[in-house]
Amino acid sequence: MKKEVTRCTWASKDPLYIDYHDLEWGTPLHDDRTLFEFLILEGAQAGLSWITILKKRDNYRKAFDHFDPVKVAAYSEKKIQSLMKDEGIIRNELKIRSAIANAKEFLNIQKEYGSFDKFIWGFVDHKTIHNSWKTTRDVPSKTTESDAMSKALKKRGFKFVGSTICYAFMQATGMVMDHTLDCFRYEKKPKK
Repeated sequence: MKKEVTRCTWASKDPLYIDYHDLEWGTPLHDDRTLFEFLILEGAQAGLSWITILKKRDNYRKAFDHFDPVKVAAYSEKKIQSLMKDEGIIRNELKIRSAIANAKEFLNIQKEYGSFDKFIWGFVDHKTIHNSWKTTRDVPSKTTESDAMSKALKKRGFKFVGSTICYAFMQATGMVMDHTLDCFRYEKKPKK
């Protein structure tokens, strides 16, 4: 008999959610293209459930040129109108336009810092913050680090980067380790 593993309670029975929880969420991520993908997807998720975005993720990858920030930054009005008709993504004009604006600012940060990774991980001193939450209810929706990230990104012209969105981005990309204590993916802070 196969033993059932314990996961964070938000990881529902949906196989897509389970795979995301088990293989991605909370894993430290340092690839600029994938960081850009999560930044755009977290913004698209605003006001919606994450499973809605996960179900549309492959469509987003196709629609947004696999999240190549150079291509997205160059999108024309014609491309925006095309995206507005794409039923495979969230057809919210503000969110679509924000993805393009964010791509431009993303490229500016890459130019200034050498990589977006170097800039964004600076908000956690370039190492994962290891939390020890007993239940999902204990996990905050934002922190001082996500507040600082949100403020800095907004100052640079990014859109859909409120503190709650930034914290969800930090969780997704492993900047914080928020798997609950009973979850099989929980990791203690490494000893020095």
